Amino acid sequence: MNKQLIREFIEQRVQEDGLEDTGINGVKLFRATDPVPCSPVVYEPCVIAIVSGSKEAVLEGAQFVYDNSQYMCCPMSMPVMAGTPKASDIDPLYGVYISLDQRVMTELVIEMDNAEGRYSSSIAGELSQGIKLSRWDDEFANALSRLLELSGNATDISILGEARLREFYYALLKGEAGYFARQAFGVGNAIARSISHVSNNLKEPISIDDMAARAGMSRTVFHRKFKQATMMSPIQFVKTMRLNNAAMNIAGGMTVNEAALDVGYVSASQFSREFKRMYGQSPRQWSDALHVTTEDA
Repeated sequence: MNKQLIREFIEQRVQEDGLEDTGINGVKLFRATDPVPCSPVVYEPCVIAIVSGSKEAVLEGAQFVYDNSQYMCCPMSMPVMAGTPKASDIDPLYGVYISLDQRVMTELVIEMDNAEGRYSSSIAGELSQGIKLSRWDDEFANALSRLLELSGNATDISILGEARLREFYYALLKGEAGYFARQAFGVGNAIARSISHVSNNLKEPISIDDMAARAGMSRTVFHRKFKQATMMSPIQFVKTMRLNNAAMNIAGGMTVNEAALDVGYVSASQFSREFKRMYGQSPRQWSDALHVTTEDA
């Protein structure tokens, strides 16, 4: 199944814009025919493979535009601005979203290191910046095709789903994004673990000293390595994660107050100030604009 066949596969199964579950854990198909400007989202560890059209992500001013010549690998939770500004009926966006399971990816990295005669900690080193675009290769395309072939057949998914997903992960780790992904999922990578802790505990107070202590580093070393991996300081990263999650919650129907509390803000005025500084609108204006857009659509 080449890219054209994957596109035809998605066209047959996704009749409306949005995400469509395949029944395979963490694997979704998607379509977009309306242009959507970049807006705040949080990418969880994932791969996004485009077979038609293009998609855009912006991480701290760095722009990543990718189409069917490259896939996007994001091995750590990242607060980004993302959208489909060029999608149209004439040039629709079709693609596949594959979540990266921490446990399985780490197991594979360890197994690969053992087979190659080295240790995971030897590649943890200096983490590359949070998103990487990589060229499709034959192993990646074939593994993705074999994974999607299971879609819609509950028996096949039950029996072969985990094995085919593992095969896809392995192809990813062997490909152009492999070193980048192995840095994040290697057992010695304290920055990736720190990011995972932040992502899972946004409601709780998070101090930089605690993050550094969890990583086993001095505050100075942690700050340097964290900024290299994310393009943001730890404080800026935590704030952006909270605000992006809050913006997504508001878009999903939460009230402004609920969204603020859900990501750890206890002061509504502080939340409003920081939200407006980040996005140029108050949370209320953001919410009202979303409702107007929905009604117009």
